[in-house]
Amino acid sequence: MWGSSFVELLRRTRPDGSLPWSVPSAPPGSLAASGGGRMPESLSVWHGTTVLAIRTREGVVMAGDRQASEGYQVADRGIHKIFSVDRSSAVAIAGAAGPAIEMARLFRVEIEHYEKLEGIALSLVGKANKLGQMVREHLPLALQGLVVVPLYAGFDERTGIGRIFKYDAVGGRYEEDEYHANGSGGLFARNVLKMLYRPDLAEEDGIRTALRALYEAADEDLGTGGPDFVRGIFPTVHSLTAKGVVEVESERVARIFREIAESLKRKGDA
Repeated sequence: MWGSSFVELLRRTRPDGSLPWSVPSAPPGSLAASGGGRMPESLSVWHGTTVLAIRTREGVVMAGDRQASEGYQVADRGIHKIFSVDRSSAVAIAGAAGPAIEMARLFRVEIEHYEKLEGIALSLVGKANKLGQMVREHLPLALQGLVVVPLYAGFDERTGIGRIFKYDAVGGRYEEDEYHANGSGGLFARNVLKMLYRPDLAEEDGIRTALRALYEAADEDLGTGGPDFVRGIFPTVHSLTAKGVVEVESERVARIFREIAESLKRKGDA
């Protein structure tokens, strides 16, 4: 009756016809209905900051810091910004944390719903296009300042390589052949990736490069959280290969961060 889209089903069955991140029941002609205006300055909004993806020989490495900011304050030191979508792909979120997390979770359900009804798996590009449609649905809130900018990546079983897709605030989808980073620390992370990236990176080197990029981004950007050895909180890293989506153990991430810190200290002492 409503096709294979769970998002469309949700929209039609909600009393106000809105999606979870949409402006609810906005009167016709109002600022909210048209997407104009801004959210009140007093409104407390959490923002997720830096996430990145690097293409490796085996697939893709995705990483993200754990800090959420609220203006110039730390809102949370331990949120998760990377969500597995299926066995071969994951989405990382940056921007307004609440609607971004809601979108990532609903995206996973959307893919499951489609594949159960249609009986076939969507291609990786098809999933990337689906996510672009969802970002486009979020445009009214994006125009009010609640921007959500996801980063999607996965192992393409049809081509046998890892692929990375980035988006703009209006749902435009663009593919990156090497790496990309989003969020407030994205520029600093991309500068590191630009210097360290090689086309033939092995997975282990990709993980180290991702963590070095996050380390430098946290050093330069107020919103990005670095390794917290006191609390035992470290950025999350996921490996996306033909074997599936696997989260790298926290102990391994901590060990690599210690090696990075010691290496930089030796260079500073030299």
